[in-house]
Amino acid sequence: MELSSESSIGIFDSGLGGLTVMKAIQQLLPGENLVYLGDTAHFPYGSKNPNLILEYSIQNISFLLQQNIKAIVLACHTVCSYAWDALQKRFDLPLIGVQLPTIEEVVRRSPKGKIVILGTKGTILSKRYTLLLKQRLPSVEILSIPFQILVHLLEEGYIEHSLISSIIAEHLSHLKDVEIDMVILGCTHFPLVEREIRNCFTNATHILDPGVLCAEAIKKELIQKNLLNFTTSTPLRRFFVSEDREQFHLLGGRFLGYPIEEVRVMGSPL
Repeated sequence: MELSSESSIGIFDSGLGGLTVMKAIQQLLPGENLVYLGDTAHFPYGSKNPNLILEYSIQNISFLLQQNIKAIVLACHTVCSYAWDALQKRFDLPLIGVQLPTIEEVVRRSPKGKIVILGTKGTILSKRYTLLLKQRLPSVEILSIPFQILVHLLEEGYIEHSLISSIIAEHLSHLKDVEIDMVILGCTHFPLVEREIRNCFTNATHILDPGVLCAEAIKKELIQKNLLNFTTSTPLRRFFVSEDREQFHLLGGRFLGYPIEEVRVMGSPL
């Protein structure tokens, strides 16, 4: 499969959360063409069977491959937890997920204290973060905390609502007096409320945003494969969903920081 530097980077997630990863990519690589797919018909992945997660991921990537893609970003921790190995074997183009760059950053920092992983129910139950971290840092202590309700609230648009701060504080209150070295935001929705999460920990605690680390990994991958886009034309931003484009259109701009002009449904005429 011959790839072109002017082709797009494809990004997919089960809903709106992956837009935080897209935002990080735009900030680091402003000249790249981007195509985003939110599989809103199957949201959330965090409570789905692993076989279904793989099936949906294959469908999503197959759709993105029809959009002139040079690389695919798995902007979903649950997909990376359950489907990463199978997808790597199946598709012959650069695949970059949010999980492995985060693991590498944790190892680089070599934490000596506890690590907290906040994620969806599926990501936490998979134990993949814990397994990969323990392989590299056997002595590290890890606390994995599922926070599924926060995902649902943010997906419904309760981003700056006072309810969010209260729920986060209550959910993490048991960690108030625990020395935490690092917190991994193991769901792409959570960077939206990083400030509220940080308020539950000391200033010495490192908060890792995997979306930012994923963007850095994409840049490195494109440089290695000579696929960076150096054209001066205005980059394309295209958005697709599997259903309910009105809700995505309404809330997507709040995740990205700017209005989304158009959202199309998969399979609709281009």
